[in-house]
Amino acid sequence: MKDPVFESERRLNLKKLSRDRKLKKVAANFMVGSIRGRYSYNFDWLGRPIIQYPQDIIALQEIIWKVKPDLIIETGIARGGSLIFSASMLELIGGNGRVLGVDIDIRSHNRIEIEKHRMFKRIKMIEGSSIDAKVIARVKGLTRGKKKILVYLDSSHTSAHVLQELELYSRFVSRGSYIIVFDTIVEYLPTGMVKDRPWGKGNNPATAVREFLKKHKNFVADRDIENKLLITAAPGGFLRRVR
Repeated sequence: MKDPVFESERRLNLKKLSRDRKLKKVAANFMVGSIRGRYSYNFDWLGRPIIQYPQDIIALQEIIWKVKPDLIIETGIARGGSLIFSASMLELIGGNGRVLGVDIDIRSHNRIEIEKHRMFKRIKMIEGSSIDAKVIARVKGLTRGKKKILVYLDSSHTSAHVLQELELYSRFVSRGSYIIVFDTIVEYLPTGMVKDRPWGKGNNPATAVREFLKKHKNFVADRDIENKLLITAAPGGFLRRVR
């Protein structure tokens, strides 16, 4: 049972943090410097590289514990650390929760390591584009019978691709759950910082989120999460389904 006095203190603290411009500037400067230093590449989850900011991992842990999803869908697998993280959280919750990972290219050495991990018993992977009609049909089939579904989007970061993902995968998200869009931070980085990529300022996950929220009033950006984190790769990207 939550302590009402402590919870009230936390709400007040969050309000103060949300208005602290100096602290937010420090956090923004840290994000720029840490991205240049490939900071997020340095962390593992249960032995697999997770390639996420520790602060975002903590936020995901809180969301998973609160929502208690039957299914977590992730687009973008990379080295598999996020799949392992999600599976381990579902293992702690108990029950039959599963994780579904979708990636256009699941490299054989990563697949081998994921499949031999003790958490693989809760994981299924689909190789193919996250927006391909055949892939979506397979995903839809795996959502049948699932009451609570949580989604992470972390594949290609062009605005067009992410917006299409949002349109396709938001339909699976249950009320009270989230679709989390990573790397919205790209929009807030200095001009020219993102090189050799088809995305950048004006064309990235954040611009996709803005377009999506204009049309989909059943989702809102949960700003309390980023106000708490201060350091996040997903500012404005924690989208909660409210109806």
